[in-house]
Amino acid sequence: MKFAIITHVCHIKSNNQYYGYAPYIREMNIWLKDVDKVIVVAPLMQGNPTEIDIPYKNDKIDFYKVQDFDFVNVENSFRSVLKLPKIFWNIFWAMKKADHIHLRCPGNMGLLGCIAQIFFPSKKKTAKYAGNWDQKSKQPATYCLQKWILSNTFLTRNMQVLVYGEWENQSKNIKSFFTATYSDSEKEIVIKNNIESDSVFIFVGSLVSGKNPIYAVKLVEQLVKNNKKVLLNIFGEGIERVNLENYIKSNQLENFVFLHGNQSKETLKQFYKKSHFVILPSKSEGWPKAIAEGMFWRCVPLATNVSCVPFMIDYGKRGILLEMNVKKDLAQVKEIILDQNKFEEMSKLASVWSQNYTIDEFEIEIEKLLLK
Repeated sequence: MKFAIITHVCHIKSNNQYYGYAPYIREMNIWLKDVDKVIVVAPLMQGNPTEIDIPYKNDKIDFYKVQDFDFVNVENSFRSVLKLPKIFWNIFWAMKKADHIHLRCPGNMGLLGCIAQIFFPSKKKTAKYAGNWDQKSKQPATYCLQKWILSNTFLTRNMQVLVYGEWENQSKNIKSFFTATYSDSEKEIVIKNNIESDSVFIFVGSLVSGKNPIYAVKLVEQLVKNNKKVLLNIFGEGIERVNLENYIKSNQLENFVFLHGNQSKETLKQFYKKSHFVILPSKSEGWPKAIAEGMFWRCVPLATNVSCVPFMIDYGKRGILLEMNVKKDLAQVKEIILDQNKFEEMSKLASVWSQNYTIDEFEIEIEKLLLK
């Protein structure tokens, strides 16, 4: 089988291998397990792989390099328009050569892929929509257009569209799905320290305004002011790092908040095990990987009411839906910190739920999709 991937994920070539963002590559390696040849259409950057980059395991890769593009301002939009014909041409020919077409959405490449796949109605196709599928949420016009094309069974034929969460009134090609980080063999009993004596928080994600890491810092700051023994470990990199560093320093939080940068999957696992709460006050999500990972290791999740998050935490039974009001959210967190039994109950429910979604189950579901 020739399997074509259309993705916006930036890749790096090193030692004749193609590297990319680890969670994405880790998932794609499962899709590509029994694939004869892979065609990847994606941006390719110069440089060396980082801590959070891993390679494809399949060594038969035909890589179609395209330029990255966006429409964030007038200048970029003008340049992007000039790039589009060549990028679309590459996508079209990759699809023509493929036996199975796989789109990664939402994104600019995903949008072009959504349009190009219309010309191949008889080919087998899948699309992974990793963003918020909620039709009522406010999203960029390009995201809405992708969702409309993917849901339109006249334009989009012979395709299964994988989305996070369960939504009413969907077309027949929309399939509720999930993602996974850990295997069944990694399951173990995790014992947490008493939460009242030392409450440990963890934030994992890009340090950008959309992920709102500063809110996590401010919430912990209020706990410190309330004489609670707390720690916050922040993992990730991004343009907000300098602002976070300045805020931590100016508010004398150096002994309570720590920035660790990008770290390996194994390092994160060890920190999840020691943490009581995993926090992600994000403005938009699909399936928040960090929340599911923390829950796997018995962290109580603190997350915003976006996408499928309410479903993940069972509408407050196995976590807290943040209201993005420090005073109100502080009260919710303090209630758990002061009640060890409540923490244990929520922690256990979180773990039991998350451990249903393992790599082993993910592989089984992927095999079913490829055989259909």
